Amino acid sequence: MDQQPRDIFVIAASAGGVQALRQLASKFPAGLGAAVFVVVHIGANRPSILPHLLSQAGPLPASHPVHGQPIEPGRIYVAPPDFHMRLHPGIIHLDKGPKIRYTRPAADPLFQSAAEVYGPRTVGVVLTGGDFDGTEGAQAIKKHGGLMVAQQPYEADARSMPLSVLREDHPDYILHLDEIAPLLVSLSKGGMPSVAADDRYPG
Repeated sequence: MDQQPRDIFVIAASAGGVQALRQLASKFPAGLGAAVFVVVHIGANRPSILPHLLSQAGPLPASHPVHGQPIEPGRIYVAPPDFHMRLHPGIIHLDKGPKIRYTRPAADPLFQSAAEVYGPRTVGVVLTGGDFDGTEGAQAIKKHGGLMVAQQPYEADARSMPLSVLREDHPDYILHLDEIAPLLVSLSKGGMPSVAADDRYPG
């Protein structure tokens, strides 16, 4: 049965995340009917070329947004170094709020704001990464009617982030990396694929 299109995708990654995100971006089609928001942990004094790498990897343009930038579908927005990225109705908010678990940007502010503003239109994705950033945000997404996707931990370069979501949030989908983009494309069109969360991960 078709559902409401889900058009706000929030994605978190840390260690090993650049290559995972490039693979994901390579599988998005041009004209994707959703906006994609990405947080990767990066130091404040390190330049980020991730938007360039993601733009090269696939057809969707990627960029660091500016504060107050309008949200458009078919684009990838990457949190700039040393700024939390949050979603407000129709726009992107950047701030230098307190670091969360020693990092800024962090995934939880993005996930929580998307859940509060866009509710069931939101799909959260937690990819490879250390620590457990994204877990509280994942819980907020589920609470507000959104869907959660976790990468299969045993294939992730760093398992802590997806494992934490699995243990604390019970995501809707636990998928291999190459399965995630097709799922998101289907969800953006109002589909509800039958491939759901399973137990194919180490305890």
